[in-house]
Amino acid sequence: MENATTRPRTRFLLGAALLSTGLVAGAFGYGAANLVPTFDAVPIDMRLDFHTELMKSNGITMQAAMAVSALSALTLAALTQGRTRVLAAAAGLLTVASFLITRFGNVPINGRIKQWAATAPPADHAEILQRWEAFNVARTCTAIVAFTVLICVACAGHAGGHRSSRPAR
Repeated sequence: MENATTRPRTRFLLGAALLSTGLVAGAFGYGAANLVPTFDAVPIDMRLDFHTELMKSNGITMQAAMAVSALSALTLAALTQGRTRVLAAAAGLLTVASFLITRFGNVPINGRIKQWAATAPPADHAEILQRWEAFNVARTCTAIVAFTVLICVACAGHAGGHRSSRPAR
């Protein structure tokens, strides 16, 4: 019996959503577990220099991965029904949330960090860096939950259904 996750198009979308969402969750998870503690352990000027250089690469790769994640999950939701639709839509929206947290939380602070690296951090830099870390935790959590939800879709394998003009048998 053919179902939502056995059709070639939906299987491809689920695979793309799993891969891209896993990459986003993994990158954010690695950053939260390894980079942030390292940032906190080194002198502030070293943190600022490294953070600035890291953001040059992350800007393009992370935005692309988040875009593929959101688009593939939301397209999967549009092409399926039932539980698969709900879960895929939830995963897509969680990825959009990760993007929005990054764009409106972390990115403005990254811009300030770049300025500090060229000059000097302000007196309240520790509070601002703590706010960056709080945004980082939030986007990491939304990305990990999105990935977990997509794993549930993949493991269910038979959940939901595909939109079809054919009557159910």
